[in-house]
Formats: sequence, structure tokens, C-alpha cells
Amino acid sequence: MTMTVEERKAANKALIDEVLKAYPDKMAKRRAKHLSAYEEGRPDCGVKSNIKSLPGVMTIRGCAYAGSKGVVWGPIKDMVHISHGPVGCGQYSWASRRNYYIGMTGVDSFGTMQFTSDFQEKDIVFGGDKKLDKLIDEIEELFPLNKGISIQSECPIGLIGDDIEAVSKKKSKEMGGKTIIPVRCEGFRGVSQSLGHHIANDAIRDWVFDKTDPNKRPDFVSTPYDVAIIGDYNIGGDAWSSRILLEEIGLRVIAQWSGDGTIAELENTPKAKLNVLHCYRSMNYISRHMEEKYGVPWVEYNFFGPTQIEKSLREIASHFDDTIKANVERVIAKYRPLVDAVIAKYKPRLDGKKVMLYVGGLRPRHVIGAYEDLGMEIVGTGYEFGHNDDYQRTTHYIKDGTLIYDDVTGYEFEKFAEGIKPDLVGSGIKEKYVFQKMGVPFRQMHSWDYSGPYHGYDGFAIFARDMDIAISSPVWALAKNAPWKNAA
Repeated sequence: MTMTVEERKAANKALIDEVLKAYPDKMAKRRAKHLSAYEEGRPDCGVKSNIKSLPGVMTIRGCAYAGSKGVVWGPIKDMVHISHGPVGCGQYSWASRRNYYIGMTGVDSFGTMQFTSDFQEKDIVFGGDKKLDKLIDEIEELFPLNKGISIQSECPIGLIGDDIEAVSKKKSKEMGGKTIIPVRCEGFRGVSQSLGHHIANDAIRDWVFDKTDPNKRPDFVSTPYDVAIIGDYNIGGDAWSSRILLEEIGLRVIAQWSGDGTIAELENTPKAKLNVLHCYRSMNYISRHMEEKYGVPWVEYNFFGPTQIEKSLREIASHFDDTIKANVERVIAKYRPLVDAVIAKYKPRLDGKKVMLYVGGLRPRHVIGAYEDLGMEIVGTGYEFGHNDDYQRTTHYIKDGTLIYDDVTGYEFEKFAEGIKPDLVGSGIKEKYVFQKMGVPFRQMHSWDYSGPYHGYDGFAIFARDMDIAISSPVWALAKNAPWKNAA
């Protein structure tokens, strides 16, 4: 039976109250601020965000090091990224996000390689500056085609006070001005990986932009149609799909940040006529800086699903001339038969299916349109490390009464799923096996469950197929039923 909006709001508020009863009073009072049923017309989703997680709860967040090394810097392919500290952080952040790139690994590209200073007890006691100095020399000898080095500091570096800035300046001078960037992204900084994004953006501002000679590459010739893709990490080839569309409408992509990206592209970006921003949470800082200092405007775009693709292409084209605007309409018309065929095939199978989302970055709002293009309904969504402006932007995508949960705990997420009874959960790797063991179809929406791309028109076809596979797989007839199905 379909609920009215008011019934859905009441049911979700009752569900929140029921979940909070399991906590001690103080804990319940704090967690209540992070849970809500969306009220249409509000400027945000009515939840607190970007607040330190409580000890003892199973948070799904990462740390500042993960935000810098794992997201912003790691995918820049022609640089070597040193995990400076004990081996563990680097090992767990090694090649885990499927940031596809073109290049020869170990020769001119290093994205799937792991470099660490491998701190031992004596390094904690006596400091690791000399070890870092030696490591940079070894990197230069073993990988002479690298175009730069970043030093991604782990927690012990900040605790013992290693001067990575001094080492960077010294080695850069010794190597004839080579780009060597210290990044103070110790994991204990901030409340989540979100501060790591900000720190990484600031490092680009201070150690790339502010130290780049504008005459360094006189061979770079600007055109009126130069754009930079910002905040796309090429997971499963997403940035390539975005690039195809942008080039089809007549624009020239001069940089990708940072999936399949290079240090030269970062240096060239202030020469763009427009920055097109995909992941607002991780890259809005540097986009705002480029607008303020270099006068480069930026615009958010969303290439998940045909409705949002068309809207985004037209928004991007509005910053250019009539030629680009006409090209957009031609490209939209070109792909319409493909879109119609995908929807005709999958919408009858997916129509009316309920989805709960819980991811980081932009996905809790950006993928909603793609689900709705297939007739699916988002009944709950939330962010691992979103800020209030993320929740403000989410209001443009969700319906009245949608359940909202910020930094949701493992207990809350399971209980919400039991109460809402979704047909599909889209979240991260930590949650995947919990829900599958509950008998709930699941898609890993951090890295597309080893599929993708999901951006663009071709990506929409893959997205639709994957959602259908997840829900319609015959394996669910052999697996334990979801708790609510057993009850029925």
C-alpha cells in the first residue's frame, strides 16, 4: 500500500524515535540532531553535520589522510605519492578506488603503486626527516620519469613534529626546482576525511599554483572553449565518460582533477574558461580560490542519468556561445534513442522499487536522478562526511518525507532498513556484506561494485543493468530472506 506524504513523515519520525530508544539519554539527544524526515520547503534537510563522531559507535567515516591521499592526490598519475609514516595507512589506501589511468605503471604512471617511509620505533624516537630525504633520492633514481612527489603525512608525523616542509624545499632545490609537495593530512585532523580534501586543496593552492611560473609552458595555447573537469576521480572510467560528452559539445578539456590527471594539468587549470565541478564536497575549495584569484568561474554538473545529464549540459553551455548551445541540443537528440531503449528495457522491471542510499562525496544526492529515471524511489539518504551546504543541495533532489541520516551508525542503518524495507541499498564496502547477509540486494556505490562507468549516457545503460542485476538476481531465492520478509 502506498503511503501519503504525511503518513510517510509520521512513520519515519516514529522509526527515528524507536531507534533512539536503544541509546543512553545523552547519546540519544546527540544522535537525534543527525536524523530527520525531510520537510519540503526547508532550506536544508534538518540535520546537524560535520560533527565529530561519538566514541563507541560504528561510524563509516575515514580520516584526513584518506581524504587527501586516497581521494585528491592519489589519482594524479605522473606523481609519486609517499605515505609518510608506518606502513599500515599506505597499505590500506593502496589502489583501492579504481581510479583508472592511461600510462605505463612504474615508468611514467604510479597510481597503483605504494610508496611508504615505513616508520619503525626508532623513527618515532629520533624523527624521520633523514629517512624521508633518502627516500626521495631513491624515488628519483628508481623512477626518473616521475613529474613530482607529494608527501602524505600520517598521524605520527604530526605528533613527533617532522618538518616535511623543510625537507620538501631542500630536495626541490637539489633537484632543480622539481615539484615536491608536503601535505599535512595527518589522520587525526578534523572529524572525517572531509578536512583531508580541504588540506589537499590548500596544498595545491600553496605549492602548485603559487609556485607555478605562468611562462613555464609557452607551448600551451588557450582557446575560448577550454574547460577543466574538477572533482572527478575516474572511478571505473567516469571522467572519460564525462570528457566524451564535453568534447562532443565542442569544448576542450585541458585538465582532469584528478582521475587520469597530471601535475601539468593542475598547473594549467587557471587558464581554463570554466571549471566544471562534479564532487562539490572535495573540490569546492580550490574552485572558489580559482574564481577569486584567477577569475575562472565554476559550475556544478551531474552526469548521472539522462534527466540530470541534459540539465547539466545546458547549464554548462549557458557559459559559452550559441555554437556550444546548438551542439548540446544535437548531442541530447543523438543519445535520446539510447536512453529510450534503456528505460524501455529496465523501467518495467525496476519501477516502484525503493532505494536507501548512504555514501560520501556527492552520491547521496547526485545519483537520485538516475534512479528516478528508472522509476525507482529514494526513501532514505545521507552522507558519511557531508556539510550543511551538501544537505542544502540535497533538497533539490529529494521528496517530502524522505528519511535523512547523517554519519549514520551501523545500528541505526540496519534498523532503518528493517523499518523502511527497501528493495535495494546503495552504500559502501563496509556495509555491503551486512545487508547481503540480511537478504537485502546491495550495490557498492563508492566504486560501482567493480563495474562502471556510471557517468554519461553509456554509463546510464551500465547503471540500469547493474541495478536490475542486483535486485533481480536469482541468488536471493537461495539466500536467507530479509527480516521483514520472514515476518511476512
